[in-house]
Amino acid sequence: MARSRLDSTRDHWRSAKDHLARYGVAAGGISVIVALILIFFYLLWVVLPLFDSAELTAGETVPVAAPGEPAHFALEEYAEVGVRFSREGDITFFRAADGRTVKQERIDLPEGVEVTSFSAASPASRMVAWGLSNGEVIVVRPAYEVDYPDGQRRITPELEYPMGEDPITALEEGNAIQNLSLQSAESGHTIAAAGTDGHLEVSRFEVDTNFMTGEEEVERSGQTIEGMRGLIQDVRVGGDRDRLYVTHPGGALSFYELDGEQARLAEYLPQMTPDGADITSLELLSGGTSLLVGDAEGNIGQWFAVRDDDSDGHRKLREIRRFETDMDAILAIEPEQARKGFMASDAEGRIGIFHATAHQQLLQQQVAGSPVDRITIAPRANAALTRSTEGTLRFWHIDNDHPEVSMSALWSKVWYEGYDEPSFTWQSTSASDDFEPKLSLVPISFGTLKAAFYAMIVAVPLAIMGAIFTAQFMNRRMRSMVKPTIEIMEALPTVIIGFLAGLWLAPIIERHLTSVLLLFIALPPVVVLAALGWQGLPRPLRERIPDGWEAALLFPVVLIAGWLAFQVGPLLELALFKGDLPLWLTYEMGIDYDQRNSIVIGLAMGFAVIPTIFSIAEDAIFGVPRHLTNGSLAMGATPWQTLVRVVLLTASPGIFSAIMIGLGRAVGETMIVLMATGNTPVMDMSLFTGMRTLAANIAVEMPESAVGSTHYRVLFLAALVLFVFTFLVNTLAEVVRQRLRKKYSSL
Repeated sequence: MARSRLDSTRDHWRSAKDHLARYGVAAGGISVIVALILIFFYLLWVVLPLFDSAELTAGETVPVAAPGEPAHFALEEYAEVGVRFSREGDITFFRAADGRTVKQERIDLPEGVEVTSFSAASPASRMVAWGLSNGEVIVVRPAYEVDYPDGQRRITPELEYPMGEDPITALEEGNAIQNLSLQSAESGHTIAAAGTDGHLEVSRFEVDTNFMTGEEEVERSGQTIEGMRGLIQDVRVGGDRDRLYVTHPGGALSFYELDGEQARLAEYLPQMTPDGADITSLELLSGGTSLLVGDAEGNIGQWFAVRDDDSDGHRKLREIRRFETDMDAILAIEPEQARKGFMASDAEGRIGIFHATAHQQLLQQQVAGSPVDRITIAPRANAALTRSTEGTLRFWHIDNDHPEVSMSALWSKVWYEGYDEPSFTWQSTSASDDFEPKLSLVPISFGTLKAAFYAMIVAVPLAIMGAIFTAQFMNRRMRSMVKPTIEIMEALPTVIIGFLAGLWLAPIIERHLTSVLLLFIALPPVVVLAALGWQGLPRPLRERIPDGWEAALLFPVVLIAGWLAFQVGPLLELALFKGDLPLWLTYEMGIDYDQRNSIVIGLAMGFAVIPTIFSIAEDAIFGVPRHLTNGSLAMGATPWQTLVRVVLLTASPGIFSAIMIGLGRAVGETMIVLMATGNTPVMDMSLFTGMRTLAANIAVEMPESAVGSTHYRVLFLAALVLFVFTFLVNTLAEVVRQRLRKKYSSL
């Protein structure tokens, strides 16, 4: 009776433990699934704002009481104070919120002289210039002093004369300046002035600053351009003040290079616009490299100079991309100050927001009932002013945080400024303020697959073959030593493997590249020959080695093969490769050689992945039921036939899972590729170059990215791509594993 009660208690306790374990395992599995879903949606939540459209919200009409016909408007950094420049030389600072005048000034004109032209330099320089009827130019720059009395921001505007208060002679003959262009950079200023007679002079002012005293020395030089091919319609100085663009009626343009003693006509384009439409607006994109050309048909073309192989190394203008819109004639184009975006207005009162690198139009909106001929964008690109031909000035709020991102910018070839052809490029930051972000995910995705590919080439054959031999042929005692040893390798921190690979292995491979390649080539046939030699030995001699211990004989074979490779390698390198294979590859074959390259990654990551693949595959092979192998052997099959036709087929789901888990480990590896490659995002499958992977890129750049910035969100997009890729690979692996399991379960 007591025993029965005790057995009943044990059964209840056993049942309770069984239920507890079942529910615990179920809860753990559900928790993992929930965690993965939460990670996915968090990544998606951070990434989705990248693809939001731009928004333009109307503010108040700004009634500015100022004299003269407006020539240009500008906003300071906080978009609280604006400035209006008139064609007659009046400067009016006003509150952007209500148009109230803050300060008003006027340039001092010489007696009997009037203003004949006007030019605004790049938005970043804030400089403007008036051309006078006597061939002189007056240059000013608005400046703003910001302080915080009583905790409130106060902006006090003032006017500066960066090139001196005295007028500057631009046309030596004293003719009236009909067309004027001013461009400024850290190295100096350039003024291009054209007279009524078609005579054009370029004045360059090189500024040399003494870093000890802060004094500036200005050196002036001049270039004269005569014999224009047509009437001058507009003039722009671009590039680093070394290029000049002159437009003519009918859509023609002359492109001059100013980097020599004399201006050189690099190219004459008789028709820049489709069907010879007139050029109605001309502006330089931020940085001055690209020229934006708006025409009477409502199209906008982006042009910049590209090196031409057939023109003695000189550059030729090429239309890189065209924005075909349903707008009317483009009246004004205004570039953003710090990005490659711009706004354009047309004769129907519509505004468009564009981004050049992303090649997309983000917005088109009706903003006025009459043509809009003036646009001004705030330095932070969060506000704008528009003026219609009716004289209405309106303030606008802009929400356009991530215009650089589009599907084409992320996954297609992009023709970047300064490049001779479209390319896949990742370069997220630069020291230059007018830098063009290059956010293609293709090279780092390619680098991820490249690193995994070379790691798997090393790991899969060694791990699978080792697992087969260990499970099927190795002596039980030897197996008890080999298997735990390989599994312990998995506990080695990857940062240690990366450290050793980058600082120890990579220099060795560079110094002994010929020997290493010779070893890779010679080792497989040497092992096969050693096996054949072993089979050719007399039977009594072979029987001295216990069954399953034959693998130990390969240690001296591998060591001897390695020693011979390192002895023969230098002689071979001296005879065939002039004593230095890396240099020979670079200068004779045109193949770049990086010290931290794919060979290093293949060996280091392969070493890290081998334990994962080996352990799972060995368990799957060793777990094949003995009655299957014994039955096969009893039917007369050889051990090799039993292995190939019974064991491997039965264990194939486990082997496939081992390979796919190893692939997932290689794709997601961070520290090894971070420390053992050059981290260069190149599209090259060469053994001798490095790569940058998605995981390593996130680890390197995430600490430097500003939270919420485009760079920050694109890195999260890279993480999402990696997450989805590994999820799809693992899902595919599970589907294939289940099918293999179902197919061979009847064995």
